[in-house]
Amino acid sequence: MPKFERHVFVCGNERLEGAARPSCRPRGGRQLKDALKDAVKAAGLKNTVRANEAGCLDQCEHGPVMLVYPEAVWYGFVKLEDVQEIVHEHLVHGRTVERLRLAESCLNTPSCPHRP
Repeated sequence: MPKFERHVFVCGNERLEGAARPSCRPRGGRQLKDALKDAVKAAGLKNTVRANEAGCLDQCEHGPVMLVYPEAVWYGFVKLEDVQEIVHEHLVHGRTVERLRLAESCLNTPSCPHRP
């Protein structure tokens, strides 16, 4: 089997009710991972793209989030209807879906406008 060209991580973290920060799983993280796996397979990418559910990716206010490596592209506020576009544009054609890409200024910073 050839090595994977890309890895896509979908946050599946779930915090307790009333936690200080939101979590991705209750906002659709699990369904996104399942839809992503199906779309990767349908696109004929099963042997070159690995779709994984991850624990917390620490982008809670942007969730649900996906992270594509090796490009290190962060997608935020992803919905089920976005999965096909991400697979077709990014994973098949190598084009980042800019409307879903998280701004660099929002990654790992306390000053992001999405954080309280």
